Amino acid sequence: MSDPVAVVLAAGKGTRMKSDRPKVLCEALGRPLIDYVVDVLKDAGIGRILVVVGYRGQDVRRALAQRSGVEFVEQTEQLGTGHAVSVCCDHLAGHVGPVLVVTGDSPLIQADSVRQLLDEYRSGHPACILGTLHKPEPDGLGRIVRDDSGQFLGIVEQKDATPEQLEITEVNMSTYVFHGPDLIESLKKLGTDNRQQEYYLTDCPGILRAEGKDVRALAVLRPCEALSVNTLEELAVVEDELRGLGF
Repeated sequence: MSDPVAVVLAAGKGTRMKSDRPKVLCEALGRPLIDYVVDVLKDAGIGRILVVVGYRGQDVRRALAQRSGVEFVEQTEQLGTGHAVSVCCDHLAGHVGPVLVVTGDSPLIQADSVRQLLDEYRSGHPACILGTLHKPEPDGLGRIVRDDSGQFLGIVEQKDATPEQLEITEVNMSTYVFHGPDLIESLKKLGTDNRQQEYYLTDCPGILRAEGKDVRALAVLRPCEALSVNTLEELAVVEDELRGLGF
């Protein structure tokens, strides 16, 4: 099996953080958010990391300039998460192993979770694995829908969910492992038939499943990995969690 490659989404602004810096360069305990992410990927054994940059991309490049194995891919227009990954397709051409996709503003991602997802990939080379977790109060998050035998059926966003689906506590956390060629083919089939008219990576698992491919959801993420950084208030919560982990 080819060595894993990671794609880190890092093109967004930090508007809600009351900062003009790229969001991934906002600091937690004095370090950029993305710095924690790269450390975890390295710890999990991923040697090649593609960082998708956009807004003030040169700042992100400078911040990670000394990190080995990091390559930068420019997203000149922010047209959604699917578009952000698609700009990496040329860099992934010929890669027949796993591609881990994570966000650069998730400093609490855990190396053990990444390793478990990669181990699941090695167990049967599925087209896609979604890293999920059970969150008692999943407000605002996409729910993982399974069939009666527990197999993945799809992701339902909260605004589209039925009352029964809103009771589901297993949620999508934007952490994926794709088989490289399947990822590229599914990205080609993305459309913009949604309110934001953007290309959503969350549509790729459904595309692959509709084609009869093996798509799995694995609830291996830890509760701390549900913590995101979108506001200064959320940053304070994440910093407390990092302190509790010994940072």
